[in-house]
Amino acid sequence: MPVERPLIIGHRGAPGYLPEHSRSSHERAIAAGVDAIEPDVVPSRDGVLVVRHENEIGSTTDVSIRPEFADRRREALVDGELLDGWFTEDFTWSELRTLRCRERIPALRPGSAAHDDEHPVLSLRDVLDLARAGGVGVVLEIKHAAFFARSGFDMAALVERELRDAAWWDDPGLVIESFEPLVLQRLRERGIPVPLVQLIEAEGAPWDLRERDGADAASYASMLTPAGLDALAREVHGISPDKRLILAPDAGGAARGPAPFVADAHGRGLRVFTWTCRPENAFLLPAFQGAGGPAEFGAYEREWAVIRDAALDGVFVDYPDLGVAFFGA
Repeated sequence: MPVERPLIIGHRGAPGYLPEHSRSSHERAIAAGVDAIEPDVVPSRDGVLVVRHENEIGSTTDVSIRPEFADRRREALVDGELLDGWFTEDFTWSELRTLRCRERIPALRPGSAAHDDEHPVLSLRDVLDLARAGGVGVVLEIKHAAFFARSGFDMAALVERELRDAAWWDDPGLVIESFEPLVLQRLRERGIPVPLVQLIEAEGAPWDLRERDGADAASYASMLTPAGLDALAREVHGISPDKRLILAPDAGGAARGPAPFVADAHGRGLRVFTWTCRPENAFLLPAFQGAGGPAEFGAYEREWAVIRDAALDGVFVDYPDLGVAFFGA
């Protein structure tokens, strides 16, 4: 059911200010008063869950300037996209922990990029310990489960092991999410007692379903139909659509939302989250963009007001202080 105010989640920490997934980024989010922080997880070669947005780490760490790792550069086809770079699954955890975090979009966030190379890459255990010490929850995203399965990594098993070892398996502050429904299904079959949330893109279909079902794969759009929501309500505890789906913009980029599927999902007992609330022009609908370039802040509060009026259960924010001030009132 809808809540009085949404859960405010530090999206990869506080990446508006500091390189995403760095210790300082997560600590800043906690200090700003978020309810939870969000780590994305991918595996190392030896099966340690590493906190990175993607397994390709050429642009988010200093690996590209580390001569001892120059020979690890290669191409890989990840969820249909050919990538050139360095991949976590080619490194042991002892190697990865020597790397330093870097800002992913330095042109938009030069202030964050000024803190490049200050902090090492974190493991999931590191972030779980930070959250527990800070008294906040964790919204854990599992990345590329089908891709990793082909490489011999069972992401559901790795997540279960780490959460049990860290005494987070049944923590009331834990939520687990993924774009891929099959890994959520495997976690449910393993008996995990915490909420599972289906992430939903604005277009396309989950990659694991595309691999399994080909052209017959259920699209993200189909998940938001009455029949799709009925099916999700039997499988998961919530949905987390791209904010554009909540805003439902018209052809001119003006928000028409909140979209009706939000009430439909709540009516089926599903929690509804959205990602990601950011103030920069580059991430706002055209109707809310302001003067200046893509890095300048636009009329983000007007856009966020549509999201607030949707009475969501959770919002992901890149600037935790702004998110807490706006959604926490």
